[in-house]
Amino acid sequence: MQHEPAARSPHLRTRQAGGYTVLEFAGEIDILAAAEIQPRLDEVTAGPGPRVVIDLTDVEFFDCSGLRLLYRARRRVLDHGGRIHLVCTHPLTLRVLRLTGLHKLLPPCSTLEAALGRPEAASGTL
Repeated sequence: MQHEPAARSPHLRTRQAGGYTVLEFAGEIDILAAAEIQPRLDEVTAGPGPRVVIDLTDVEFFDCSGLRLLYRARRRVLDHGGRIHLVCTHPLTLRVLRLTGLHKLLPPCSTLEAALGRPEAASGTL
């Protein structure tokens, strides 16, 4: 697995794994963190056929700003004909995903390896 230079945000690390760009969110994903993450997320999802995994394993807090990032990433990736997967195991974050219905659009995997092994992007509807 290759690591790219550290992002300027303590809330995001980007690396390459299995042909995917892995965005590892960390810490508290609130409005301030989202503002730091969004430019990199937009960069990664801008080209044709992006392959992205968003890993929430190290997230301690996740609010509506984080949900907006996930919705935005999914829309951009699918609009560009790419693939997107989510890794999440934190019970409270999983609860938020279920309550909002996002778990149907972006089904969470329990490990990065499981996400990298998924054949295609989630494309369900609410």
